[in-house]
Amino acid sequence: MINPYKKMHGVFSMTVICWWLTVVVADPQINLLQTGCSPLNASNESAFYSNLNATFSKLRAQLNNNDKFATAEQVTAPAAYINAIVQCRNYLSSPDCLACFTAAISQIIRNCSAANGARITYDGCFLRYESSSFYDQTTQPGNKGDCGNQTTSQPNAFSAAVKELLVDLQVATPRIKGFFAASKKEVVGGDGNATVYAVAQCVETVSENGCRDCLTVASTNAELCLPNAAARAVDAGCFMRYSKTPFFADNQTTNILPFLRNGSSSKKKAIIAGVVGGVVGAILIIAFFVWFTIQRRRKPVIRGDILGATELRGPVNYKYKDLKAATKNFSKENKLGEGGFGDVYKGTLKNGKIVAVKKLAIGQSSRAKADFESEVKLISNVHHRNMIRLLGCCTKGPELLLVYEYMANSSLDKFLFGERRGSLNWKQRYDIILGTARGLAYLHEEFHACIIHRDIKTGNILLDDDFQAKIADFGLARLLPEDQSHLSSKFAGTLGYTAPEYAIHGQLSEKVDIYSFGVVVLEIICGRKSSEVKNDPDGEYLLERAWKLYENDKHQELVDETLDPNQYTIEEVKRIIEIALLCIQSSPALRPSMSEVVVLLKSKGPVERQPPSTPAYVDSQKTVNGDTSTSTPSSTSNATVSTSQSQVSGR
Repeated sequence: MINPYKKMHGVFSMTVICWWLTVVVADPQINLLQTGCSPLNASNESAFYSNLNATFSKLRAQLNNNDKFATAEQVTAPAAYINAIVQCRNYLSSPDCLACFTAAISQIIRNCSAANGARITYDGCFLRYESSSFYDQTTQPGNKGDCGNQTTSQPNAFSAAVKELLVDLQVATPRIKGFFAASKKEVVGGDGNATVYAVAQCVETVSENGCRDCLTVASTNAELCLPNAAARAVDAGCFMRYSKTPFFADNQTTNILPFLRNGSSSKKKAIIAGVVGGVVGAILIIAFFVWFTIQRRRKPVIRGDILGATELRGPVNYKYKDLKAATKNFSKENKLGEGGFGDVYKGTLKNGKIVAVKKLAIGQSSRAKADFESEVKLISNVHHRNMIRLLGCCTKGPELLLVYEYMANSSLDKFLFGERRGSLNWKQRYDIILGTARGLAYLHEEFHACIIHRDIKTGNILLDDDFQAKIADFGLARLLPEDQSHLSSKFAGTLGYTAPEYAIHGQLSEKVDIYSFGVVVLEIICGRKSSEVKNDPDGEYLLERAWKLYENDKHQELVDETLDPNQYTIEEVKRIIEIALLCIQSSPALRPSMSEVVVLLKSKGPVERQPPSTPAYVDSQKTVNGDTSTSTPSSTSNATVSTSQSQVSGR
């Protein structure tokens, strides 16, 4: 039988030869910057290769028309659905663009074989395909700066020129049709005549705001390379490059001045700072760039890590008898946890793989079963480093079952309040906070369907072997019948973490998760449950205490006493506590989005945003389902919402 990979590689062999001959007399700029492949292969390889070949042909036809940007889809075989995009830098000639595209095809076919998603970026172009739509994606996990190995002889003057030029490109490029700009700037104050050259480009299918946000991150990544003489910044939706050596012709320079009007340089910079709620001022710009200094935990790159993409393969359908055997008949010794959505058991499959099996307690009505498979398929397409992976499900049996990847370190609450209390250091806690924020930002803003978790709490944040956060139980509230989603007998949340507008009035939005996240952050910092009353004469709950300490500028008193003071600075503590307080403000409109939270957490300067207002409190006279209680912060277990603590979805 003919190997489809070899067959496809042969299809492109003559094209690659032609491309190579072209390179001799041209410059398609095929310096490789980034490549990555989906971790999963197409389920139907024959249909996949046929569709991929057809998609590439469509892209090539558009580039042959002197286009520098093209998209294409192939849907003849639903099991091998393909979306693809190619974009060349505008300064490339049409032949060079085609040559870069051909090189990208050859590299992807050679490296990724039948992977159902792949991305490759060169200096001159990038190519990406996937089984799901990604055209509106901007900044994604895997964004990075690529620094050259040469430094400039006039570092201070060169760095200043680069920063000014990148700021101008950030402001101008999103306003230019086609989202591309190439510009240059003389280096003032150096020992000799020097010029810095730079380009910025966004994918044409993103929005103007998306382009601006992406270039903000890209510019920061590029600036981290200074005073190096050259750098590139690569992201899913944009590209930036600067160099002291020209890499585009003078006649390819873009006149960006018309797009820089409406104010001085400091005002232009304030536009960028406005993305994260910054305040106008040149001094804040310095802090703003420091904010974006990214502390990455570098790991060996595995296929799919840089894609930030989904592989729409759907959940695996497991047999009930196999899961029953894997969990030893759902024995008590295999039980990992329990909650309102169902009990969770450790299971060992026949192939030796360890999984977590959740018995769903959502009833067995015909409607529940009808909705189950479609909702589970949606949830199983969530692929993110900070989200627990849903592997599959079982619908043929006495219970509906979900099968997840297994986390040996269990949940965060065990490390904050349980038997392993005090074992997390400050950096681990910070990484967990940032990872959780990234996961929620993905659910809210980056996944193709907005998913509101509704039950963010320490018990639903699991930890992998490296103590990186993985959010669990996302999307399960969607499986509840509509009349059981908030105020009736089944409340999709946990008291102590639930935003008051949802707990009392049933008002559901992403800001409900953001409130819960703020509570979790405070718990991580202080190592104390939000529902516990402090054992002192004041009898304060966590939110009360955090707010009082914030008002009196005594943030450090909230820090868990088990932490080594040498592991953190007072400024760090203040910044993260203030971010948490921003998230738990009474008005949902005042709470930042999760993408803003991620930016704030990455920053190193003070939080330049309107100071937080008083945390949300529940009116002592409000009643739900006939219950009345005394006035307490909405983070307490005595809040005036009649619900069962058994409704939590723990592990």
